[in-house]
Order: sequence, then structure tokens, then C-alpha cells
Amino acid sequence: MENPAQELIKSILEELKAIAKTETIVGEPITIGDKTIVPVCKITLGFGAGGGTGGAKDKGEGAGSGGGGGVAIFPAAFIVIKGDEVSVLGVKPGKWEYILEAIPGIIEKFREGKKGKKEKEEKTE
Repeated sequence: MENPAQELIKSILEELKAIAKTETIVGEPITIGDKTIVPVCKITLGFGAGGGTGGAKDKGEGAGSGGGGGVAIFPAAFIVIKGDEVSVLGVKPGKWEYILEAIPGIIEKFREGKKGKKEKEEKTE
């Protein structure tokens, strides 16, 4: 009989194998016009598990185990195919986060600029 920690580790590894398959790293091709874009991701996995047995004279024997894991998936590059030409566009670390964080500010500036332009036009009428 396996101890509970070994069973737990096997279970976690099976789940991680399911996540870290080729389809997760090399995404589904997307066709836009005459170009096909294939996303490529970087995947980072980590886990830990442990267990033990023990007991006290007056309370009997016991066993316990625990485990946990984490997965992070980041865009790493895009393969761009146009006819016979193939190119790879790399994604710099942190660039996506910067772009996503900047979007609300860009939208607000666009709205302010549009509002200011409208007010200016109304004053000149």
C-alpha cells in the first residue's frame, strides 16, 4: 500500500501533465486575412507535497498529507505565416502587463481629447 503523500504527488503530477501539453504551449492557429498567427506560450509549473504519520500513546496513530501547485502561462512569441514567409515575433517580459495597464488611461485620454475637441467646436460656432 502506498502512503497518502505518494498518492497525492502522483495525482498532482497527472494534473500538471494535462496542463503542460503541447496544445497549451503552441496555441491554435488564427487566420487574419492572408496571415496565419500561431501563439507560443511559456509555461511555468511548480508544486510541493508532503506527508507523515505519527501518534501519541493515549490518542492512537494518525497520518496526514498535503500538497499544492501553481501554473503560470505567459505569451512568449507569435509565429506569423504569410504565404511562404515565416517570421517569429518575440514578446518581451512585462510588455503585456504594461499594455493592459495602459489601456484604461489611453481610453480616458481619447475620451478627454474628443470631449475637448467637441467643446472647442461648440465655442467657435
